[in-house]
Amino acid sequence: MGWSRFEMAQRAAQELQDGFYVNLGIGLPTLVANFIPEDSQIWLQSENGLLGMGEFPTEETVDVDLINAGKQTVTAIPGASFFESSASFAMIRGGNIDVAILGAMEVSEQGDLANWMVPGQKVKGIGGAMDLVAGVKKVVVLMEHVAKSGQPKLLKHCQLPLTGKKVVQRIISDLGVIDITPHGFKLVELAKDVSIKQIQDATGADLIIESN
Repeated sequence: MGWSRFEMAQRAAQELQDGFYVNLGIGLPTLVANFIPEDSQIWLQSENGLLGMGEFPTEETVDVDLINAGKQTVTAIPGASFFESSASFAMIRGGNIDVAILGAMEVSEQGDLANWMVPGQKVKGIGGAMDLVAGVKKVVVLMEHVAKSGQPKLLKHCQLPLTGKKVVQRIISDLGVIDITPHGFKLVELAKDVSIKQIQDATGADLIIESN
């Protein structure tokens, strides 16, 4: 039932347009790099100082010195550039990134995002998430619809510490695509073999469903 992780990433890649500058968050969003059309001019940016990130390398093409912000090995496309992290964050804070595709622990129906810590657990820090949600033009969340415990991750109000308030525009989960609207969550698209009842039952808030 629903989309696999690769199908979710493939669906998220459809949000990107030619000429976009895009930041991919750590974890599931990094898979989106594998589904960028070869003939497109989409530039993937990493906070550690890379513009022009390509898909994940094979054993033959891996370069252990070429990594993304999550310390995964990556490739660079022709025309890529490398720079210090201060320049990278200047791009982000200056509003030069069109879309950020980020993971999340919770998203509220107002578009609040919690994606950096769980109280009581050790964390290294918030990283670039707060800068991204404040500086980019559009935030798309890519995540599983429910937690491993079975609890909804789409809620009326986030319970975890926030990364940003009213920053998310769209959510792509294994169950479908949902937009944040002034009236709450709105169903845009169902994943394969998922019913409206199933996605509503897995959502911790009302879901707006427009009849065709």
